[in-house]
Order: sequence, then C-alpha cells, then structure tokens
Amino acid sequence: MAINIRADDASAGEIERLWDQVAAFEVEPSMRALGYRPHFTFAIYDTPAIEEKTAWDVMQAAIAGETQLRIAFKRIRWFEGAPLVLWAEPEVDATLVRIHGAISAAIDPAHCRPHYRPGAWTPHCTLGTAVAEERRDDAKAFARAFDRSIDVLFDVADCVVFPPVRIIAERQLPS
Repeated sequence: MAINIRADDASAGEIERLWDQVAAFEVEPSMRALGYRPHFTFAIYDTPAIEEKTAWDVMQAAIAGETQLRIAFKRIRWFEGAPLVLWAEPEVDATLVRIHGAISAAIDPAHCRPHYRPGAWTPHCTLGTAVAEERRDDAKAFARAFDRSIDVLFDVADCVVFPPVRIIAERQLPS
C-alpha cells in the first residue's frame, strides 16, 4: 500500500512524455503499464501491518489545509541498482518534506519500506523502473542531457494498493 500525491492535471503530460522517452531504454515500458498518473510516493507499507483506513486517515491529516502543489523539475537523476531507475528531481519543496514528515511521525517508520523512511526518502517522480542493463549508459546520458524545466501541478492525494494499482481513497486538493 502506498500514500501518494498525484498529478491528474493536464500538466502531467510533461512527465508522461518523459515516460515515453525513458521507455526506449527499458526492457518493457514500466510507467504507462501502471495505469496510474505521475506521482510522489511518501510511504509504502506492506499490509496487513498497516490498515488501509489508518494510512488514509494519516494522509488526510498530513494534507490538512494544503492546496495543489506546483512542482518544478529541472534535472533527471537515477537510482543505481539492477535495474537502473530514472526519475525527475523536484526543486526543493518544503511542503513535500512536511507531508512526508507528518506521515512518518504518525505511523512508525519501522513499518515503512526502508527507502521511504526518514533520512532515506528522496522526493522523486519516477520516469522508468526497468532500464535494460545494456542501455544503462544511454539512459544516464539522456538524464545528464536534460536541460529543460517543467512545471507539474500535483492536485490529488491518494492511498493505493498494488500491484495492480488500485485507488482505495483519494481527495482533490483545493486550488
């Protein structure tokens, strides 16, 4: 189960176009296959350790008073590993950090997957999770060559279970 903020706004098309470009480096396109919009994940929990209602209640408290977030991306980076993962790096945004902190304060981080715990979490919008081993260098060159700035409006908070991605609760953020 994951707690996210996603972009249903038309501006999400900018990230989705990057998905399509990154898919050329993948064994199989990973992001379109999700059937889910561009997003930031704040926490991933294995159920039944955390109940769906608990996760959603915590997310609603964490976003209380928040409005839609316009996030700028100016770099593409990667997480090393097999397979290599490419992601869009957001400009520093205090709201993302605050939401993550509120969730981590409300649910013991020991229940969260390690990469999403305080001190380990890196705000990122994933572009591809399955870069082919023989395309690693090309994918990194693509990331280094990115020289644009894109702005995306993240306008929906949600809680999902996966795979496949199924939204169990969501709320539109006010503009």
